[in-house]
Amino acid sequence: MSLSDKAITRIRELIVSGELPPGSRLPPEQQLASELGLSRNLTREAVKALVVARVLEIRRGDGTYVTSLEPAVLLEGLGAAFELLQGDTQLELSEVRRLFEPIATGVAAARITAAELGEVQSQLAAMRAAKDDVELLNQHDAAFHRAVFAATGNQTLASLLEGISSRTVRARIWRGLVDDAVADRTIAEHQAIYDALAAGDAALAEAAALMHISATQNWFRDRLADHQDEDEA
Repeated sequence: MSLSDKAITRIRELIVSGELPPGSRLPPEQQLASELGLSRNLTREAVKALVVARVLEIRRGDGTYVTSLEPAVLLEGLGAAFELLQGDTQLELSEVRRLFEPIATGVAAARITAAELGEVQSQLAAMRAAKDDVELLNQHDAAFHRAVFAATGNQTLASLLEGISSRTVRARIWRGLVDDAVADRTIAEHQAIYDALAAGDAALAEAAALMHISATQNWFRDRLADHQDEDEA
C-alpha cells in the first residue's frame, strides 16, 4: 500500500468511526496532517482523492467537509465509470441491468405511491408525445425508469440502477436511429410496465421489465456481433 493509500485509509477510518460524521468539517490541513502523523502533501493528496470519490467536498472559502454519504452521492461516479466501458463489457453491463432491474420493478410495484405512479405515467405520456424524436424519447425513457427506481424506496438500489441504466441510453438511441419500428415497441413495453405497477402486481411488473430489457439486450448483442463480423471480414 502506497503512502497516499495509507493516508486515504486513515481519513476513511475517521469517518467510519464517527470521529468525522457526515456533514462535519475537517480540521485545517496542517492540524489534520499532524493528527494523522503524515506530511501535508500526503494529506492534501488523500483529501483530493476523497473529493473525487464524493466522500469529501471542498466549499470555497469555508473548508473541506464530509459529504452526506448518501448513496446518491457516493454512487454518483458509477455512471462516469460505466461511460468508459466498451465492446463486450457494454453487453456485460446490459446483463447486469437484466439481473437487477426487473426485480427492482417488482419491488416498486409493491411499494409505489399514487404520486410516484403519477410521475411514471407522466413520463410515459411524454414518451408518446416524443415518439418521432429519438433523443427526446430516450430522455423520457430514462426518466420513466428513474421514477420506477425511486418508487422502490431503496436509495442504494436506485442509485446503482441509475448508474447502469444511464450508460445504456446511447445504445437505445442507436437502436432508435436504425430501427424505425422501435418507438412503438418501446412505448408498448413501457405501457405494460406501467399497467403492472398500477395494478400493484409485483410478478407481472418484474416480467414486463424483463421482457423490455431482454429485447434491448438481444438487439444490442446482435449489433455487436454484426460489427465484429464486419471487422473480421
